[in-house]
Amino acid sequence: MKKLLAYGLAFGLIITFSASTTLVDAKTTVKVYKNCTELNKIYKGGVARYSFTKNKGGKTYYKPYVSKVIYDANKRLDRDKDLIACER
Repeated sequence: MKKLLAYGLAFGLIITFSASTTLVDAKTTVKVYKNCTELNKIYKGGVARYSFTKNKGGKTYYKPYVSKVIYDANKRLDRDKDLIACER
């Protein structure tokens, strides 16, 4: 009886958590920017994929905003492939 209750509870928790993550993913949308000028209006230093990413292109004036999701959506804007899109 205890095993049956434990399995039922575990199954219920799995269903609950999987349903809640699906709802969150469905509501989240990421903006894809047309070019670096549009992206830099919101994120002056560009968007980095990781916080430890180093700029290969030289000196920058602004610190990039770190977001894996935004970077992945705008990956094509990273011309030098250093994991920072539209750095300034």
